[in-house]
Amino acid sequence: MKAKIRTNASKLLNLYRQAHVIVGGWSAVNPIFVNETTDEIIQELQNMPTGNLLIQHIQNLRNGITPMNTINRELLPYGGMMADEVLSISLTNAQWREIEDAVNEFTPDEYGLNHFLSLDIVKRFGAEWPTALRAILSEKPYLKEKWDTVIQTYNAYRLWNTARDIIAAPISERVRAQVQVDMPEYETYLPMFGDAGTDLLEKLRTFISSMN
Repeated sequence: MKAKIRTNASKLLNLYRQAHVIVGGWSAVNPIFVNETTDEIIQELQNMPTGNLLIQHIQNLRNGITPMNTINRELLPYGGMMADEVLSISLTNAQWREIEDAVNEFTPDEYGLNHFLSLDIVKRFGAEWPTALRAILSEKPYLKEKWDTVIQTYNAYRLWNTARDIIAAPISERVRAQVQVDMPEYETYLPMFGDAGTDLLEKLRTFISSMN
């Protein structure tokens, strides 16, 4: 029972840390925090890195202090450093055209994703580009649906590559446990690759079942 509580706490903490790459952002993950967090999970989060920040965020949501589509800036993961950087950025007209054209013309395949990741404005933010561009594009709500497609494609290929790497080489028990925590994401995105994705998903399930 204790192991299950720890796993569920880790899953929620991962959602908190990765909200910037989840379609829907805080609007998508906040209801999960409110509905799935038990007293036992709260106790487990107290012993985890950044767990107390998530606890405070959940309490704010439940008390109505924080709307369900956002988070208090002081409770942002990573100290809100990316948010501060994004707020300080002013794009030129040419940069706006570049990002708008890239989102509008995006194709949800490997070529389209690689082309998008090659943009100067994406490289500017490094690994945190999903957080930065989502914040920037909040000024262009008419791009939301197409932006969601970009993030869905990014998540799919990220998890596809991670899953293949995991299956290809011996991995530690810690990584196996992490795969178990992240399994809902794999179950969401790997089927997007058709039979190959479904087969890889089954291999992952077999992989983590060897933990037991």
